[in-house]
Amino acid sequence: MTKTINIVAIFVLCLSVCSPLIPAQEPGVATVRASPPRFQERLIRDGYGYAYGIAAADLDGDGDLDLTSSDTVADKLLWFENNGKGKFTERLIQKEDPGWFERHAVGDVDGDKRLDVVVVKNLHGDVLWFRNSGSPRDGKLWQRFVVTKGGLPGAYDVALSDFDGDGDLDVAASSWTRGKRFVWFANPGKDKRDRAWAMHVIEADLVETRTVDARDVNGDGKTDLLASDTGGSLLIWYENFGKPAAKSWRKHIIDDRTKGPTHGHFTDMDGDGDFDVVIACGMRPGVAPSGEHHAAWYENVGRPGRGTQWKKHKIGDVVGAFEAVAGDLDNDGDRDVVVTGWNPGQVVWFENAGKATKWKRHPLKANWALANSVILADLDGDGRLDIAATAERGANEFRWWRNIGRK
Repeated sequence: MTKTINIVAIFVLCLSVCSPLIPAQEPGVATVRASPPRFQERLIRDGYGYAYGIAAADLDGDGDLDLTSSDTVADKLLWFENNGKGKFTERLIQKEDPGWFERHAVGDVDGDKRLDVVVVKNLHGDVLWFRNSGSPRDGKLWQRFVVTKGGLPGAYDVALSDFDGDGDLDVAASSWTRGKRFVWFANPGKDKRDRAWAMHVIEADLVETRTVDARDVNGDGKTDLLASDTGGSLLIWYENFGKPAAKSWRKHIIDDRTKGPTHGHFTDMDGDGDFDVVIACGMRPGVAPSGEHHAAWYENVGRPGRGTQWKKHKIGDVVGAFEAVAGDLDNDGDRDVVVTGWNPGQVVWFENAGKATKWKRHPLKANWALANSVILADLDGDGRLDIAATAERGANEFRWWRNIGRK
């Protein structure tokens, strides 16, 4: 099982590199018997230079979920202390560190039982991690360590897991249009914090590498990787054989027909015990919004749980579809889906009204310029999943929507 704590936000051997894709199944028309949950919108922070990249985790060990956020242009990495009821106090992880902090992941990098933050710097091609001292409220900047300095041009997204099975968290990363590759970095160990991490290429010479997410897809005890090449219209998973520094990862194509898969995650959409994929599609130049910008999920149907064959299910249209996440928002035992739309900016959620094949669309926020990252987490401790998201230039805000349940 993966050790990843990237909330935000979630392979047996296959002889063929490409797995067949069963044609899309359109969503049915649903009759919803109960009223949907209601949401109260709340501002966490505005005035960003450029807001992109968020996560939720208990950074101060007090039992509730705090939040992290990148203020990219302002060269700040922030965390927001939660009072347990969804009231947040802004605090610093790092400041005055040029290079565009963006997406990041949270996990115990050095094995001291405290949650650290691993973050990309897009302009400089860096991947950094910041050590949680255990007293993150003390006002001090977190200790800074380098995974790679300039070694990953366009550094874009990260995921944490123990890819090589040596007991510590490694880093997988994408590199957008500047680097066009997926890589992983081997953790050198807690006694070698000042040493640069060895970089290993998973695949290079792609077009526009974006999402990465780590889970054991085929149930062999080794962590595999979900990846999207938005410009190349590829949705992929890479099979890890357990010795990724010595043996190449095997590439499995989930879909090479749908245009512009952007951001998504592994999740068990149908409750059958294996990992499916939920993703936002279509947000790339030249892709017409009508019918192409949408959220979808891919059912893991080949040799149950093995990732050898996938069936696409369209959830619904979202113009500018950027990121999709799944979770049970209405506490009815199945997974609903929240999607951001980048341009025009919006947040919508889709109510799962029947075995993940029937969906009801609920607008959450409209005219929110360039909405990007979205996560689900219980931020007020009431047992219901809330929604948090950022919007970049034009809005430059971090907001959350408190789930107050049904009427």
